[in-house]
Amino acid sequence: MVKVRNWVGPIRIALTLLGFRHSVYTVGTSHHFSCPLTQCTSATRTSEIVGRAHSHCTSIYSLYTMPSVAHVKARCPLYPGSDTRRFPVPDDKVKWETTWTDYKPVNYTAPSVLKNPPWADPDIGSFSPKFNSLDGSVDRTSHVGTYKVEQGRPLNPCGRTGLAGRGLLGRWGPNHAADPIVTRWKRDSAGQRVLNAHSKLPVLQFISIKRKDCGEWAIPGGMVDPGEVVTLTLQREFSEEALDSLKASPKEKEKLQERITRLFSSPGLQVYKGYVDDPRNTDNSWMETVAVNFHDETGDSVSELPLQAGDDAGQVTWVDVGSAVPLYASHSQFLETAARERHAHW
Repeated sequence: MVKVRNWVGPIRIALTLLGFRHSVYTVGTSHHFSCPLTQCTSATRTSEIVGRAHSHCTSIYSLYTMPSVAHVKARCPLYPGSDTRRFPVPDDKVKWETTWTDYKPVNYTAPSVLKNPPWADPDIGSFSPKFNSLDGSVDRTSHVGTYKVEQGRPLNPCGRTGLAGRGLLGRWGPNHAADPIVTRWKRDSAGQRVLNAHSKLPVLQFISIKRKDCGEWAIPGGMVDPGEVVTLTLQREFSEEALDSLKASPKEKEKLQERITRLFSSPGLQVYKGYVDDPRNTDNSWMETVAVNFHDETGDSVSELPLQAGDDAGQVTWVDVGSAVPLYASHSQFLETAARERHAHW
């Protein structure tokens, strides 16, 4: 979704309390964080048992990993939905720690954001946000740790993007989202799982939407409303974008809700929590998300529901999961994690 809403602090513990199984590809959790650009992916996988606050208590797996080059899509030359071009930033100049006196980023905030809709902040100078903390109902903390603030503006923890301001994003600093990854096994006419010819592993399919704003295929996610539990965000965004539940009749909504609730009440596999390499990111505003995989193991939950695009989706369909499928932002990384955790083809 393009609209940006906020995410309150208590949501951060909701995944644990509600018993999501975690296989988290997460960025650093130290007091201060900066994205390494040349550090190889390395980690120690650790696990701990969640307190029994829910019947689906499972192990949490944490994996620290970062891409070899930070936010490639967040440095796209032409900013989405505009004629504004970013100041070119080479790989060796991305880190804020690298001195670059000639860096002159373009300042751009979309006209739709400057109109001060409910989901957006005022401009800097007209209010005093409390960065790195819970600021009223707005959560300005980051999944990646403490970010720097210079001249009253927060700095993107993954470095320079070639664009200052907020672009299409509403919040200064982190803009929190949730991405529901709904999967099923691909099956043949006899109902048997389809195996990939090369890997000999079963093929997963996920519900994908084609975004209206850029035409790319993506997970049907969106922003978390104020005070909303993240599980409800995941379910709401999926319903709005993949099933167009907003236009369904009351009787149809009841049938949809029954199957969706059954799926989203199952243990979810959290596959990512952290910074998102999103083309909307700027030096002062960026996307972060929690991505959770809900799997229809038997094929009798959402698998049989008629898909209908809604909200910000142009099209919606089941798509085979695999490395050859290009996806929006960091969504390929999320799907790869889900596939490997479920021992499926990638």
